[in-house]
Amino acid sequence: MAAEGGGKEMNEIKTQFTTREGLYKLLSHSEYSRPNRVPFNSQGSNPVRVSFVNVNDQSGNGDRLCFNVGRELYFYIYKGVRKAADLSKPIDKRIYKGTQPTCHDFNHLTATAESVSLLVGFSAGQVQLIDPIKKETSKLFNEERLIDKSRVTCVKWVPGSESLFLVAHSSGNMYLYNVEHTCGTTAPHYQLLKQGESFTVHTCKSKSTRNPLLKWTVGEGALNEFAFSPDGKFLACVSQDGFLRVFNFDSVELHGTMKSYFGGLLCVCWSPDGKYIVTGGEDDLVTVWSFVDCRVIARGHGHKSWVSVVAFDPYTTSVEESDPMEFSGSDEDFQDLHFGRDRANSTQSRLSKRNSTDSRPVSVTYRFGSVGQDTQLCLWDLTEDILFPHQPLSRARTHTNVMNATSPPSGSGGTNPGSNGNSITTPGNSVPPPLPRSNSLPHSAVSNAGSKSSVMDGAIASGVSKFATLSLHDRKERHHEKDHKRNHSMGHISSKSSDKLNLVTKTKTDPAKTLGTPLCPRMEDVPLLEPLICKKIAHERLTVLIFLEDCIVTACQEGFICTWARPGKV
Repeated sequence: MAAEGGGKEMNEIKTQFTTREGLYKLLSHSEYSRPNRVPFNSQGSNPVRVSFVNVNDQSGNGDRLCFNVGRELYFYIYKGVRKAADLSKPIDKRIYKGTQPTCHDFNHLTATAESVSLLVGFSAGQVQLIDPIKKETSKLFNEERLIDKSRVTCVKWVPGSESLFLVAHSSGNMYLYNVEHTCGTTAPHYQLLKQGESFTVHTCKSKSTRNPLLKWTVGEGALNEFAFSPDGKFLACVSQDGFLRVFNFDSVELHGTMKSYFGGLLCVCWSPDGKYIVTGGEDDLVTVWSFVDCRVIARGHGHKSWVSVVAFDPYTTSVEESDPMEFSGSDEDFQDLHFGRDRANSTQSRLSKRNSTDSRPVSVTYRFGSVGQDTQLCLWDLTEDILFPHQPLSRARTHTNVMNATSPPSGSGGTNPGSNGNSITTPGNSVPPPLPRSNSLPHSAVSNAGSKSSVMDGAIASGVSKFATLSLHDRKERHHEKDHKRNHSMGHISSKSSDKLNLVTKTKTDPAKTLGTPLCPRMEDVPLLEPLICKKIAHERLTVLIFLEDCIVTACQEGFICTWARPGKV
């Protein structure tokens, strides 16, 4: 696409964009909304959310979607890129009084063409279990609000379970429920099960088994979202206190933590192989965290406001056998990247080669996306030079949107004074190259990144390689919608970010004293990614980003759910 100009063109809403895979196109006939198609006046209402389920009916059109707009909840057949949306015939529609739906999740294990189990969380704290195909309401949990009176921020079925589900609230508490059990007529009594750094877990004390089975209290302030790892064993939580906390779900142990640059963290997701976690929040950044090393490996700066959803694209995350010559060309050379489920199996067979004795026979690219309150969609690539910064960069991908430090950054004047000329090293030198820098870093930050840190960074990074193999995991495809629901806090934090956030914050002391520690490294201490694309795609803040096999689904606070056809899928 031609570069956007200034002025009016900058405010135009994009209906297509191009990446190295090709052209993504907005399908205007596939837009879902309330039947009247009138933009919803969203002042003071909860974020629009979308959930998908496939009911495996024989017609080949088994996709169903649920979305909430204000007090209303809709359930439609989703025709995606194939046919126009027929909004006149929702399968189910509900209008609530006194409380609003805030989030929802389908049980993919139990879904059939005759029956689906949909959990819906509400602004007053209740959770409803409904079947929108049978049009039944089977159960209401926390009905009297004796368990928690605060807004439900996130609700998800426990992976692999037909009956267990987890609910997070803006109180900072999470509760584990079993659909088979009742909630009791009195407030629950708890006894301590486990206590750790800034978290406690209690069991419910009662003569007969009742809900909730467990109560987790995590961090300070609202618990904005949680996400289960692809294998279901770990739970990542992000909170208004700015912390990511990753737990072993069964043993209730804290695996690792990270702190935002500033402000609350609003959203979280896992890479398809469970090796990386991405968060977004009120610092306008996306942050990539290594699960194995428990450390920040990159930040991405493209949004101009809070990041409300992050999600990995499992269909564009690729494992590519590489010939040293392969990466010398331009973006056109990457048209053959693995794209889509049909080629995932061939990816599987190559994974073992990633661990073979050859140094780097296969190269890895993770694709993820983010949407924010700035109405922009950003796509990001996490490539070899970020994942394996200690290895020679001669075979690193050329399309990475991070400037390799092997060429002097513009404005830094080559090497720094007094750095023995080692601050910029070439792949032939024995000194590990410093971390990649992006063009968007202020010059002062670039010139600080001298050679004194590069040897250390290389040493730390060398611990990564043996874990950084990409296996798309044997998780079943039914999990690919697991990370869809996003919950971002409506908390009003007075400190709005500035574009120069990495300079401004230097002068203030971080209240938690975390800045500059492994919990929250300084901006110049980790690579800063730039987005592959950053496009304004809506009039109102964006609240949904879901990657499906043949399309990308986004939604904004006006209640419009948009389908973007992947290249060649129209």
